[in-house]
Amino acid sequence: MIASNASLSGCAGSDGAGGALCAQLENTRAYRTSLTPTGHRVVAVCLGVTGTLGLLTNLLVLVLFCRYKLLRSPINMLLVNIALSDLLVCLLGTPFSFAASTQGRWLIGGAGCVWYGFANSLFGIVSLISLAVLSYERYSTMMGPTEADASNYRKVSLGIGLSWAYSLLWTLPPLFGWSRYGPEGPGTTCSVDWTAKTTNNISYIVCLFVACLVLPFMVIVYCYGQLFRAIKQVSGIHTAMSRRREQRVLLMVVIMVVCYLLCWLPYGVTALLATFGPLGLVTPEASIVPSLLAKTSTFINPIIYIFMNKQFYRCFQALLRCQTPKRGSSIKSTSKVVTKAVRAGAVVAGNGAGNNTWVTEGIGAGDHNMAVMVASLDQPPEGADG
Repeated sequence: MIASNASLSGCAGSDGAGGALCAQLENTRAYRTSLTPTGHRVVAVCLGVTGTLGLLTNLLVLVLFCRYKLLRSPINMLLVNIALSDLLVCLLGTPFSFAASTQGRWLIGGAGCVWYGFANSLFGIVSLISLAVLSYERYSTMMGPTEADASNYRKVSLGIGLSWAYSLLWTLPPLFGWSRYGPEGPGTTCSVDWTAKTTNNISYIVCLFVACLVLPFMVIVYCYGQLFRAIKQVSGIHTAMSRRREQRVLLMVVIMVVCYLLCWLPYGVTALLATFGPLGLVTPEASIVPSLLAKTSTFINPIIYIFMNKQFYRCFQALLRCQTPKRGSSIKSTSKVVTKAVRAGAVVAGNGAGNNTWVTEGIGAGDHNMAVMVASLDQPPEGADG
């Protein structure tokens, strides 16, 4: 985030973008670390824990998806895409910053720094955009006027392709001259050069912040806000069974939004302070904390979006016990109960609710629509519901 001050090893023999980076860093002699050995060890421990948790949780998600056919639904494909992007961060990014932190200096040269910055930005933005696509898919599935087709992967495939294409759109420009990738923090990680005060660099930072942080956040808040609004209106029609569901959905939405902000907002704000503030406003020591918070998303995402999903939780239990997963009420029976309530409420809405009719019609369009919402958003692990 902040160009640090440590001697970059491995510059000899670098060419292209990496050689140019090395030459500039060595000419300015502005690459020395300001962290103490103890500070580097603390960062290394944090990176080691984050990388290990992210590797295990996301790998487990992929194993569950490949092992159990009942998980292979269109919306779960989006969850797998998030897990895959987070897993790639843990495999292709975190080990290099961990090794650098243990040694107190960057170890794989200028070209490696450019690669690290590009790869981590690419996979991180894929994860962010996938979260936004997931929220929109849940919103459109529940609010759609027709029953969702559980075998139609075309829409979700387009969403997954969009997340990767959109990420490439914003991570390739620094390789071709619109800003650049360089060292950040205490000199043991690399990212976009946040400190250059040129128009070229500042314009990229502003566009990146709006397109890859603010826009996905707005989509997430809008879609989950509309979903909660719809469920709340159904609760008003059938309060006997829906009040606890409404509270669970509200809790899940708050957790999703708060964790998104905790992981990414500090990083974005610190980057903007480094870009627009005076030189030295954000020190390397201060900048490493937001960077570590952003990396925690690699294991927080699977916990929130997958292991709080009852489908995945049942399959996880079955994997541990070497059993066939119980189908239970996570999809069909729960959705039937909810849909009956919604359809009963639709009669009330039709008689006097007026503008609320579209909500009940959209939710009651089919069992699968409500099942997706129930199973993928508000279902707690078995036993938590009493």
